[in-house]
Amino acid sequence: MKTVALIAGVILLAFGLLFAGQGSGIIMWPASSFMLAARVWVVYGLGIAAVGAALLWWSRRR
Repeated sequence: MKTVALIAGVILLAFGLLFAGQGSGIIMWPASSFMLAARVWVVYGLGIAAVGAALLWWSRRR
C-alpha cells in the first residue's frame, strides 16, 4: 500500500507543480493549453501538489 502511495505522491506532486507553473505563466507549454497564465490553476496546482507531498510523507513514515 505504501508503494502505491509513493508512486501516486510523486505523480500528483509533479502534475501539481506543472499546473501551478502553467497557471502562473512560468511554463508556457503546450502553446495551445487553456491553463496558461490562468491564476486559478496556480491554486489548483498547489492543492494537488500538497496532496502529493502528503502522500509522499505518509509513504516514507515507518
